[in-house]
Amino acid sequence: MKWKQTVLPLITAMIWGAAFTAQAMCAEHLGAFSISAIRFFIAFVCLFPICVFLRGRGKGMGEMREVLTGSLLCGTALFFATNAQQYALNAGASASKAGFVTALYIVLVPLVQMILYRKGAVKTWIAVFIAVIGMYFLCIKEGFTVEASDLWLVACAALFTGQILFVDHFSEKIDGFSLSCGEFLVTASLSAIFMCTQETVTAEALKACMLPMLYVAVMSSCVGYTFQVLAQRDGDPALVSLLFSTEAIFSAIFGAAIMHDRLSAREWIGCALMVAAVVLAEWPEKKVPEK
Repeated sequence: MKWKQTVLPLITAMIWGAAFTAQAMCAEHLGAFSISAIRFFIAFVCLFPICVFLRGRGKGMGEMREVLTGSLLCGTALFFATNAQQYALNAGASASKAGFVTALYIVLVPLVQMILYRKGAVKTWIAVFIAVIGMYFLCIKEGFTVEASDLWLVACAALFTGQILFVDHFSEKIDGFSLSCGEFLVTASLSAIFMCTQETVTAEALKACMLPMLYVAVMSSCVGYTFQVLAQRDGDPALVSLLFSTEAIFSAIFGAAIMHDRLSAREWIGCALMVAAVVLAEWPEKKVPEK
């Protein structure tokens, strides 16, 4: 296992975990599409000079067709996933809950692969069952009702599953910086269309959330998603995905420390079950030695 497949996912998980709190702070002043448009445009501006530099040295890129296709598919998936997540935070979901529910993609990724390639283990189905129970404790309130923000978070987990699978496919064909740069541009452009037609951005709102916005744009978007692409390239999917899932733990830690979030005992049980499902789903199989 190369160091980048171990260190980069852990750094990314910590960055993403703190980002839930920063996104929640931005949600107090800006709409979901506005946040996504601004954060990913800044991320694109930060990463573009690096891509130009690598291109000048004869490194990076790949076939233009692959770059355009990868950027379009990954960027579109990221657009839907991040805006679903941000909409949930704008609707009142706590940073801690958002982090844990979003981590459900770690279970969905192997499940989709099982359906597509007809491969999988019994433990994956057990993990899915445990995750469903965890979701019940975490999201279902008294009277068997589900909050609207919880449904958006579930949709976010499903959408991030698609984004991860797209990145896994194109990271083998395109260098990580070019793929991330194109992904950011597509996500920012799509978000900007809805921002201009659905939301209003004021100078006062931008000033009020400047610091958390810069963190989300530079660290979570530019650094975090670029690290994701680099870590998934030539990496062990089981271990890398498992390390990514620790973002939920970091989210709860930062949420409690900064936003003073407090989960009920019922919700903590749900969180614990989801983490158990994530670990079980991505735990490496023990190889049987050949005779």
